[in-house]
Amino acid sequence: MSLTIPSPASDAPASANMESFPGPTQPRTYQVRTFGCQMNVHDSERMAGMLENAGYIASTGEHADVVVFNTCAVRENADNKLYGNLGMLAPVKAANPGMQIAVGGCLAQKDRETILKKAPWVDAVFGTHNVGALPALLDRARHNNEAQLEILESLDVFPSTLPTKRDSVYAGWVSISVGCNNTCTFCIVPALRGKEKDRRPGDILAEIQALVDDGAIEVTLLGQNVNSYGVEFGDRQAFSKLLRACGEIQGLERVRFTSPHPAAFTDDVIDAMAETPNVMPQLHMPLQSGSDKVLKDMKRSYRSTKFLGILEKVREKIPHAAISTDIIVGFPGETEEDFQATLDIVEKSRFATAFTFQYSKRPGTPAAELPEQLPKAVVQERFERLTALQDRIAAEENARQLGRRVEVMVTAQSGRKAGETHRLSGRSQDQRLVHFSVPEGADKPRPGDLVTVTITEAAAFHLVADPASAADYSLRRSRAGDAWDRALADSCGAPAPGASPAKSGVSLGMPALPVRRS
Repeated sequence: MSLTIPSPASDAPASANMESFPGPTQPRTYQVRTFGCQMNVHDSERMAGMLENAGYIASTGEHADVVVFNTCAVRENADNKLYGNLGMLAPVKAANPGMQIAVGGCLAQKDRETILKKAPWVDAVFGTHNVGALPALLDRARHNNEAQLEILESLDVFPSTLPTKRDSVYAGWVSISVGCNNTCTFCIVPALRGKEKDRRPGDILAEIQALVDDGAIEVTLLGQNVNSYGVEFGDRQAFSKLLRACGEIQGLERVRFTSPHPAAFTDDVIDAMAETPNVMPQLHMPLQSGSDKVLKDMKRSYRSTKFLGILEKVREKIPHAAISTDIIVGFPGETEEDFQATLDIVEKSRFATAFTFQYSKRPGTPAAELPEQLPKAVVQERFERLTALQDRIAAEENARQLGRRVEVMVTAQSGRKAGETHRLSGRSQDQRLVHFSVPEGADKPRPGDLVTVTITEAAAFHLVADPASAADYSLRRSRAGDAWDRALADSCGAPAPGASPAKSGVSLGMPALPVRRS
């Protein structure tokens, strides 16, 4: 579907608005604001790349000439978050007639005309299947002085083929598929992103090679169900073959993937993880519920025994693997007995960390029509019990890391207490967050460099390494650190270890792993 809807807020002639825009020697600035999952982060990097290809530059100030919202529709408050942000921008746009606002992503695919009715000052609305239309829609909206709505029902161009501006020079997201063939009753994603579409292995490996050539040393393979990759071209072992092929790429040091579906998790994937040196000892696999009855109601085509069996096999082959998960509390019809089954599985699974969610009733999903929707107070109380249990387990599992030597890839982001502690931050091979200090007289790393340190403190959501001397601290400068230096030089900055990067046009949403703050 492609529609053009006149903007109710546009009473002035187009020429009047055009006069407010920067001239030919003043490139227009942009921001992309991202809500939701890693797939949205991936798409936002494409939006930024297309805008830069069209001559826009990333905003370095508080406001931009173009603000793009890449939305999520999974959570109940997604609508409120979007319309709240749009409301705050309404007076800003009124004071700057040349400003444009665009809304894309899952909520745009779902709400469509509703966005323009609720926020008539929006200039462009586009869906998950036509990310590449963004620059043209902005141009049309400006030229015609009309809001543009373009929603396609099937994929136009695979987002990974579009120009990109990546948020990080040392690590990157690589999409291997889009869409989903499952029918989980709580999930609206298949309705918004469509059936699974797989990229060809050669295209994926070429993109990874290009990333590595640019200096990246880590990639994360993305898909709604990464381990069902290959279903479209009939190869049930395509994902394990892809992992092994990543192991052949020189210079690629860390490979991760998210998220696999337990029902499709096969032994060949576990073998590939264990036998491919650059595939990291980390697995994020959604449990959703420990109750077989609730899993059946969710239409999750596995049961708790299968889930625990996968974890047992992974830990047998990869003893130090850190496993994380997603859990939904308060699904319709969940009894106290069902919830206790979830607590039991969490206790047995010993997750390093978990994304825990209170069930959100999403219009358009089968679960929204189920009877026995639970009272908020019941869901809240169960949620608090679950998070208390998982927090205890996470603290215990992190305590087991004390005294271990770990290799940490330094990131550009530091902890909130970095100003006081002077520690830098990074991720270990198993994806745990590590805050570390640099001994006096030792060389400081750049983002993308790798340090080896001994864990000296452990908390539920992070580890600390304070080397007693330079002898307990090892720095390996990497191609990724060199790429960081080049990126700073290109932006007229000066290399500064641990500093945040020059402000990007993409603001990211959900991190790869949750960070709890007290």
